[in-house]
Amino acid sequence: MAGITDANFLNKVIPYGFNVATLGGFNLDKPTIKASKKILERGREEFHFPQNIIYSHIKNEVNSIKDVNPNVKVSVNVRSTTPEAIIKLDEIEQLDIIEINCHCRQPEFLEIGCGQSMLERSDLGEFISNVVNNVSKEVSVKTRANVVDDLEIAKIIDKSGANYLHIDAMKPGVFDADYDILREICSNVNVPVIGNNSIDSEEKIIKMLDTGVSGFSIARATISGKLNFNISNF
Repeated sequence: MAGITDANFLNKVIPYGFNVATLGGFNLDKPTIKASKKILERGREEFHFPQNIIYSHIKNEVNSIKDVNPNVKVSVNVRSTTPEAIIKLDEIEQLDIIEINCHCRQPEFLEIGCGQSMLERSDLGEFISNVVNNVSKEVSVKTRANVVDDLEIAKIIDKSGANYLHIDAMKPGVFDADYDILREICSNVNVPVIGNNSIDSEEKIIKMLDTGVSGFSIARATISGKLNFNISNF
């Protein structure tokens, strides 16, 4: 989220009422870490951690949240070209949710078939199921709307056995979520949907929940380290 991915930041904003905190996104395998090095060259430091420390770094970050907020679920958003590197996260004891990144639009990741390019993979369902069937954690899949056929992708993710579908309901040219696509998806799948995009007021939370989503996520509205509206009643 705009360069902020660490436990220190999340520990500051969790008391505003969040029950899940998501770290990342992190890169786990050689192709994604190589891509992150290219991104590092243009000043986006948050994308890059060397392969020899990435799992220990994630573990430390997870534990840093749990030490302060033991009742909050911790999720980690990750990129990998293969399921195996993601499955290895299951070894992190206090991690609650593994989130597969089918969302990032940095060109260096798109070029290697990661991020939102994952949505175009013919084996996407198999990829997700491989993770689901080989970890003890809950599995979330984060997607970006209006890239491919959103309902078709939602049905693939639903069938894969994922525990959550986390949708950045971005609508090109509009500074607000695509509530129509969220409503369509929620009406046609069983997997719990988490809605995301442009939530910066209680009014937008109500609009989001009215689509049928099971929950909502907030990112940029917390970038100052504060939240200027109340989420405790939702």
